[in-house]
Amino acid sequence: MAGGEATRLRPLTLNTPKAMVPVLNIPLLEHVIRHLTRHQVKDIILTQGNLGQDIEDYFGDGSQLGLKLSYTIEDTPLGTAGAVKNAARYLDETFLVLNGDIFTDLNLKEMISFHRERRAKVTIALTPVADPTSYGLIETTHQGKVTRFLEKPSPNEVTTKMINAGTYILEPDILEYIPPQTNFSFERQLFPQLLDCGEPIYAYPSSGYWIDIGSPEKYLKLHRDLLSGRSNQYTPTPGEEATVGEGSFIHPTAQIRGPVLVGNNCTIGSKAKLVGPVVIGSGGTISEEVVIEDSLIWHRVYIGPKARVKGSIIANNCHLDDNCRVTDGSVLGDNVTIAKSYRLKPGSQIWPGEKAG
Repeated sequence: MAGGEATRLRPLTLNTPKAMVPVLNIPLLEHVIRHLTRHQVKDIILTQGNLGQDIEDYFGDGSQLGLKLSYTIEDTPLGTAGAVKNAARYLDETFLVLNGDIFTDLNLKEMISFHRERRAKVTIALTPVADPTSYGLIETTHQGKVTRFLEKPSPNEVTTKMINAGTYILEPDILEYIPPQTNFSFERQLFPQLLDCGEPIYAYPSSGYWIDIGSPEKYLKLHRDLLSGRSNQYTPTPGEEATVGEGSFIHPTAQIRGPVLVGNNCTIGSKAKLVGPVVIGSGGTISEEVVIEDSLIWHRVYIGPKARVKGSIIANNCHLDDNCRVTDGSVLGDNVTIAKSYRLKPGSQIWPGEKAG
């Protein structure tokens, strides 16, 4: 994930771990865990750093989801491979590694079978993208054996559209190559080192749905795709403009053009207009004559009369006063207040707890 994109998400992730950012009103990580359980993965280790306690408080030991969750803590950042080395005491058989900001329909059962048939030490999932210059390219033989890694290539270096999709299968003896308590990368250090040592590394191509949520645009795109039925992990209700949670009230004069998802205990006021894709989190209050288009509204947000929100993301507990405007790629962190009749500039980022106007 490019650093510039990560910075643009920071108003949302300053108080909320990226793994807990809501997707269709539940944490991204819960979607990932449910995808794993559908492929019979029942023992999961979560490697954590800053804000990790929020994740543990939400998921506990995993028993409510029918699995076992364990946790490791990084006092200092250890990188992608270093974080896995920190969990080595749990890893005594073939194991999966997943990047925490990826949403994918990847068939894990088939990937595991591919790995075992080839007796690989490492298998890396691949996915095609239109512009691979922000990712890691992987060149392979026709049989799928990896011959070269190239991180974030320039346009004239691009030889394939297949990129590292952030899901790996590894054998436990690979951990011996990773130094303990050291910031160490799979992509830039471990995998090239294994290739130089002649270890069998294979790549598993997949055309299933895949996206990282490293930027506000991609986070919004994920919701557009899910609400349009482009992933097998969410099926919109056929013929319904809106899916509405328990305890929510929508005024008879409100206009809804889907797809729209409304959480529990929300109020949608008279003559409000929701033009999908729109997601409204639990406890939201959308006042009379509000217009919301192509936007994500997190939990417990108040939007005052005649306000307008378009193409934007609004985090938890925000308060938008009467007749204000939040449009064109703006991002509001938690507990932000927008004053009456104030118009944000397109693409504004407002940090948690701030007031605009």
